[in-house]
Amino acid sequence: MPTRKLDLVRDVLGKNTIAVGRACGLLRLNRASWYYRHHRRDDVVLRRRLRELAQARPCFGYLRLHVMLRREGWRINRKRVHRLYREEGLAVRLSRRRKRASHLRVVPPSPSQMNERWSMDFVADTLLDGRRFRTLTAVDNWSRPSPLIKVDFTLTGTKVVAALERVVKQHGYPCMITVDNGSEFASKTLDAWAYAHGVKLDFIRPGKPVENAVIESFNGRFRDECLNANVFISLHDARQKIEAWRIDYNEHRPHGSLGELTPREFVEQAALTGLREVSDSQLSAV
Repeated sequence: MPTRKLDLVRDVLGKNTIAVGRACGLLRLNRASWYYRHHRRDDVVLRRRLRELAQARPCFGYLRLHVMLRREGWRINRKRVHRLYREEGLAVRLSRRRKRASHLRVVPPSPSQMNERWSMDFVADTLLDGRRFRTLTAVDNWSRPSPLIKVDFTLTGTKVVAALERVVKQHGYPCMITVDNGSEFASKTLDAWAYAHGVKLDFIRPGKPVENAVIESFNGRFRDECLNANVFISLHDARQKIEAWRIDYNEHRPHGSLGELTPREFVEQAALTGLREVSDSQLSAV
C-alpha cells in the first residue's frame, strides 16, 4: 500500500542519513508520491450547511440534498456531496415510517458542556422474593454525573416523562437525549414532551448499543457495583440503596475518563479554570 510505503520511507529517513531518492528506491516508492501534497478544499462551511439541510429535510438523501445545495448557489458535483454525506453520517437512519417531532437525524458532536447531551436506558433486576423491577438510568455525557435513576415495577412513557420533569427542575433541560428504540422512548408521550421543551431525541440504530456507549458503560458499573452487590427486600429498599449509590457515584467515585476525578470535582474544576460556563444551580445539582 502507498500509505504504508510512505510511513516506511519516513522511518528510514529518520533513522539513516540517506537521500530521499535512495530511500524511495529501496522501498520501490515513486518519488512523485513522496513529494505529492494534498490540496483538498476547506469544506467546513459546506459541511455545516449540509448538516443543516439534512436536519431540516429528514427524508432527503444525498442526491436531493445536492439539488438543494445547487439551488442555493453551491458549485459542487454529486460525488463531493456524497463523500461529505457519508463522512458526516447523514444516511437516513429511520427504518420505520413513524412520526417523531423531536427526532435528530444528524450525528451529534461530542458534548462540551453540561446538559448538552444526556443518555438514557433501562436496567432490570429482581427483589428477594423474585419480583422483577426496572430502573431508568440517565447520564450527562460531558461530566458523567447521573441526574436520576428511577426505580419502579413498570416504567411507561408517561412515567419516564414524569421522572424527567422532576429532575429538570434541578438540573435544567438537556439539549438532546440519546436513547434506543424501546417502546417507552419511542412513545408519543416522550416525543411530545421533548418537542414542547426543545429537546432532541437521538435514536440509535437497532442492534447498535455502541452508539450509546456512555450509558452502556454506566449501566455496567451500576450493575457490578450496586445491583449485584446488594439484596433488595422491597421496592422501597431498592430505591434507597440505589439512590445512595447514585449520590456516591456523583460525589465520591473517581472516573477514569475524567482524569480520576469524580463528576462533581470535574465540574468544579472546569468552573474554576474557566473552561466552561457552569451555573450555581448546575453545580449544586451534581
